[in-house]
Amino acid sequence: MNKFIRRSVQFQLLIICLFLKQFTSFAQQSVANDTLSITLQQAETRFLDSNFLLLAAHYNVEAQNALIEQAKVWDNPTLNLDKVIAANGQFWPHGRNADGTYNGQYFIQVQQLIKTAGKRGKLINMATSNAKLSELQLQDVIRNLRYQLRTDYFNILQQIEQKKIYERQQVQLKKLLTGMEAQLNAGNIAQKDFLRIQALQISLDQDMTDLNKQIADNQNDLKTLLQIRENVFVKPSENFDKLTPISNVVSNEILFDSGKVHNPYFQLQQIQTIYQQQNLIYQKSLRVPDLTLGPNFDKNSNFAPNYVGLGISIPLPILNSNKGNIKSAEYSFKQQQAFTSNAETELKNNITNAYNKLLLTLKQNNATQKEFYEKYQLMYDHVLQSYQQKQINLLEFLDFFNDYTDSQVRHLQQQLNLQLSKEELNYQTGIEILK
Repeated sequence: MNKFIRRSVQFQLLIICLFLKQFTSFAQQSVANDTLSITLQQAETRFLDSNFLLLAAHYNVEAQNALIEQAKVWDNPTLNLDKVIAANGQFWPHGRNADGTYNGQYFIQVQQLIKTAGKRGKLINMATSNAKLSELQLQDVIRNLRYQLRTDYFNILQQIEQKKIYERQQVQLKKLLTGMEAQLNAGNIAQKDFLRIQALQISLDQDMTDLNKQIADNQNDLKTLLQIRENVFVKPSENFDKLTPISNVVSNEILFDSGKVHNPYFQLQQIQTIYQQQNLIYQKSLRVPDLTLGPNFDKNSNFAPNYVGLGISIPLPILNSNKGNIKSAEYSFKQQQAFTSNAETELKNNITNAYNKLLLTLKQNNATQKEFYEKYQLMYDHVLQSYQQKQINLLEFLDFFNDYTDSQVRHLQQQLNLQLSKEELNYQTGIEILK
C-alpha cells in the first residue's frame, strides 16, 4: 500500500513539474512576443490575410457576382385558377347532369412574361458591370490600406531611429550633468552653466515624449491594419540603409499610361461610365412593352364545353413611355463622363506631382550628403571630448550639440521622404512600379 501511495505521489509531482515547465515556457514566450519584429513583406502578407475591411469587401464582390447569375434567370410563370363556388342558388355546384355531362365550371391558365428588346441581356450586362465595380472597389480598398500600411511602417522605422538618437543624447547629457554637478558642488563652475545643460536635457526629454506619442499613434494604426492585439509593439525589422535603392525611374508619360491601366479609382470611373451608358440603353428598351403569353383551359364557361385558348397581354405605351427615366439616365451618363474626364486630369496631375517630388528627393539624397553625415558623426565625438577637456566653451558645445541633433533628425527625415515619395508614386500609378 505504501508503495502504491509513493508511486502516486511521484506521478502527481511529475505532472506538476510538467505543468510548471509549460507555464514557464508560455510566460517566457508571452514576454518575448510583446515585441513583434516584422519585415514589410511579412506585414503585407498578414494584412492581406487578416484585415476585416478586406474580408467585407470580398463578400461584396461575391454578392455582386451572385446577382449576375440572378439576372440570367427567367421570370417565373404565373398559374391562375378559377373555380365556381356558388351559382343558380346552389353552393359548390359540381357534379354530373342526368345525361352524364359535367355541370360545374373551372378555369386554368399559365402565363409567362417574355421580355422584349433584349432587356434580359441588358440587365445581365449591367449586373456584370456592377460586379466589376465591386472588384475595383476591393482593389482600391487594398491600394489605400496598403499605402497606409507602408506609410505607418516607414514612419515607425524613422521614429525608432530618431528615438535612438535622442536616447544617445540623453545618455551623454546624463554623464555630463553628473560630472558638472560634482564640479558645481566643488565651486569650480557657475550654476548658470549647469542650468543651461539641465535645460537642454529637459528640452530633449520633451522631444522624446512628443516622439513617443507619434510612435503610439502610428502603432495604433498599424496594429489595426494587421489585427494585432494592443499590448504588442510592432517593430520594423528593415533598415533605411539596407533598403533597395531606387533606380530606373521611367518617364512621366509611361507612368501616366500605367496609371490609366492599373489605378483602381480611375478604372472605377471608367466602369461607372460604361454602367451609366448601359442603364441609358436599358431605359430606352423599356419603351418597348413586354409580352405576357398564357395558354388557358376553360370548362363549361364558353361556347365550347372544353375550351383551350391562348392569351396574349401587352401594355400599350400611350400614357407612359418612360421618358422621365430615359432623360434621367441621359443626364447621369453625361455627369459620369464629366467625372471620368476630371479623374483623368486628376490622375495625370497626381502622377506628375509624385514624380517631381521623387526626383527632388533623389537629388537631395546623394553621395555627397551621405559622406557629410558620416564626417559630422566623427566631428560630434571630437567636440564632446573637447568640451569635457575644456578645450571649447559651453556656448560652442551647446550650439554644436543642437546642430548635431537636428542634422541627424533631418538625415532620417530625408531617408523617410525618399521611401514615402516612392510609395506615393506607386500609389498613384496603382502598381509597384518602383521596388
